[in-house]
Amino acid sequence: MLEEAGRLLARVRESSPLVHNITNVVVTNFTANGLYAIGASPVMAYSKKEVADMAKIAGALVLNIGTLDEPVVEAMLLAGKAANAHGVPVIFDPVGAGATPYRTETAQMIAKEIKLTVIRGNAAEIANIIGEQWLIKGVDGAGDTGKQDRLHLAEKAAKTLDTVIAMTGATDLVTDGVHTYEILNGHPMLTKVTGTGCLLSSVVAAFTAVEKDPVKAAVAAITAYGVAGEVAFERAGEKGPGSFQIEFLNQLSKVSAHDVMRLGKIEKR
Repeated sequence: MLEEAGRLLARVRESSPLVHNITNVVVTNFTANGLYAIGASPVMAYSKKEVADMAKIAGALVLNIGTLDEPVVEAMLLAGKAANAHGVPVIFDPVGAGATPYRTETAQMIAKEIKLTVIRGNAAEIANIIGEQWLIKGVDGAGDTGKQDRLHLAEKAAKTLDTVIAMTGATDLVTDGVHTYEILNGHPMLTKVTGTGCLLSSVVAAFTAVEKDPVKAAVAAITAYGVAGEVAFERAGEKGPGSFQIEFLNQLSKVSAHDVMRLGKIEKR
């Protein structure tokens, strides 16, 4: 899988897929810069008058509910259904699902109304989409649970929602309910920079734009992302999150297939 992950990173760089992001206002700039760094082409379109048209021509669509309001939700549904109709993969980031009833209900509604290719979130967010009450604090998970609990939850959610689950945390899990991989890359400093999870969802989208198997795409994306985070911390992490953020963007642009194969840590469960 490491060799495949390296090839997919190279394919993203070669094809520069267009990733349509309907994301939250906190992370828009960081997401755009991160996608450019990894080799993709970002577009942020929110108006109900154009989201369907934009989704049709994109390589992948990202729906991120970090800053919710009714017009944005309506736009997400229009874009998601257009993407479904034209075979465009849809990546969903259920930011903060479980924090409020509105946020939870919106996440559940999107998962029901749109065929989702990958759902990328933490354990609490994933749990709340399928109706399990896991603790969440604001828009962040309130702490990691046991590895076996997370594994069981991820596989259950994949089967229940008929999608690929990319559950990120201290270790990352990717599963379609049958094939499950654990990725052991990354660094805790990534949790100290706003938007790294949201950007990861968009990077997963870039990889799904060039790979039809969403499990392979998500594993490759998360591995490359984690490797870039590790190298960034080695270079600038001790200076603090500000320096780390800049260096992380640098390393996203520099991470290579060779780096992924040399430093990636992927285990088949």
